[in-house]
Amino acid sequence: MLGAIGVVYGDIGTSPLYAMKETFIGPHPLAVSQAHIFGVLSLIFWSLMLVVTLKYVFVAMRADNGGEGGSFALLALISRHLGDRRWAGGLVMMGVLATALFYGDAMITPAISVLSAVEGLTVVEARLAPLVLPIAIVILIGLFLIQARGTAKVGAIFGPVVLVYMATLATLGIWNIARHPDILGALSPHWAVLFFLQDPTIAFLAMGSVFLAVTGAETLYADMGHFGRRAVSYSWLLLAYPCLMLNYFGQGALLLGTPSAVENPFYLMAPEWARLPLVLIATAATVIASQAVISGAFSVTQQAVQLGFLPRLRITHTSARAAGQIYIPAVNWGLLAMVILLVLGFRESTKLASAYGIAVSGTMIITTLMLAVLIFQVWKWNRLLATLTIALFLVVDGIFFASNVTKILDGGWFPLVVAAVIFTVLTTWARGRTLMRQQVEQDAMPLGVFVKSVESIHRVGGTAIFLSSSAEGVPPALLHNLKHNQVIHERVLILTVHVRDVPHVPVAERVEAHAIGANFHRVTLHYGFMEEVDVPRDLALLGGCGAPFDMMRTSFFLGRQKLLPARERPGMALWREKLFAKLMQSSESAMEFFKLPTNRVVELGSQVRI
Repeated sequence: MLGAIGVVYGDIGTSPLYAMKETFIGPHPLAVSQAHIFGVLSLIFWSLMLVVTLKYVFVAMRADNGGEGGSFALLALISRHLGDRRWAGGLVMMGVLATALFYGDAMITPAISVLSAVEGLTVVEARLAPLVLPIAIVILIGLFLIQARGTAKVGAIFGPVVLVYMATLATLGIWNIARHPDILGALSPHWAVLFFLQDPTIAFLAMGSVFLAVTGAETLYADMGHFGRRAVSYSWLLLAYPCLMLNYFGQGALLLGTPSAVENPFYLMAPEWARLPLVLIATAATVIASQAVISGAFSVTQQAVQLGFLPRLRITHTSARAAGQIYIPAVNWGLLAMVILLVLGFRESTKLASAYGIAVSGTMIITTLMLAVLIFQVWKWNRLLATLTIALFLVVDGIFFASNVTKILDGGWFPLVVAAVIFTVLTTWARGRTLMRQQVEQDAMPLGVFVKSVESIHRVGGTAIFLSSSAEGVPPALLHNLKHNQVIHERVLILTVHVRDVPHVPVAERVEAHAIGANFHRVTLHYGFMEEVDVPRDLALLGGCGAPFDMMRTSFFLGRQKLLPARERPGMALWREKLFAKLMQSSESAMEFFKLPTNRVVELGSQVRI
């Protein structure tokens, strides 16, 4: 639970820094009146109850794929149970779109969290305002610089720091509630209903800012695999939710007595002597929240690579013991550049808040739709119960999304543009790989026919391993090697790396081998989408293919395809074929990705038209 508190609740835990403030002085300002304060607090309480507690803790977190959660894990879970249904393609697109929206969220979360915390300096001393942007940028640069060293050591203190932060939230809340205990009346849902009845337009627009209190809920589900469902659930119900609500109600109590505190109710809750320490505690919490999102971006990217939605990227494991501790340079520096641009472009957390909600609310709607498929088709709940549950989730998510759409011109366009670009990249790579595989398989010779036709070819000592993306036919690299060198090795393995739609594959199921004859063997290595591929390590598990492997007498043959766009009958739009070709060029070499020994690799080129 302590680990879950440190990693999972950093994002949603920092929402009190800006959620109440944005609701009253954001793009659609509210008058600081008793009815509005009670209405907003009631909306926050019941939004967290319905979205986080009911939807994610009690429903979504039951949808674990081998213990893992998140959009790709949910997609893989549904796909495994339903197979190739007519609407399976649409389901895949929803999962990819949710992933694309996540990257927009991953860029905004560090920017708004750190900026809102550092802005507390202006509450301590107004003359410090010019230092807010430089300090925020320095903190963010430092955060991204330490990623290459790994976060295991820093992660050890995450839990205690967030625990101190949560205790601070609760203490400040209780202290202010004691002055105006009548604020607890806002727990009644009738205040939210009354708010909508009296000012329906204003209440609807306010929902876009109320939603800021819910951002980070997706993290509970996505990070479930790190700590387990029980730890994440209990830490939410017993600690995070009560502390957050005490703080929100404390801010409401402050506004009842001092309406002018709406300029920054979070920091003005504290007595003057405690505000600078509060800035330091809040900044530490926002750094942790940002770290969780960055680690999440690394994890999602690894899954996308393994499932075939992104080209191979350099992935470094920063911990010998924790498989989930990874570092991806391309993602790290790309996020840093975008985060700094966001801070310099928007300059204030208030302006960034307008860009924040739409990506998360869009992701939540997609999660609800995918859960609907799971509940109706896989779990097969009672129809009435399933319909009522999904209808409730869709109504709440729909209101949040519709309200956030009104902020597109105020900054909501940013995550949508980011999502559109990333969605294009993900789908282009997946489509291009499918077309290339189809073309290679179409041109490939059956392996059995090939083996019979080369019986008279001279055999040389050693083992040749030909990597093939297809489990059928003869790899082009084998044909090219025979054509140019006119020899075949004493033992030949056709090796395919297959990533299953489960997070982890048991070691006993890692290797699958079939003898074809004439000392030819077809071998498949199976991995989960959360696992690292290491071909030499796992070939040591192989038995039944003759003598053990001696790497000094083993050669790995790789095919390197050059893409030629088919102008007459292209498999996809010409601009997408050119984008796919660029992605192929930027892909990390198969030698490094599969951990092959550099001095035992031969690459043979070929041309492919799609």
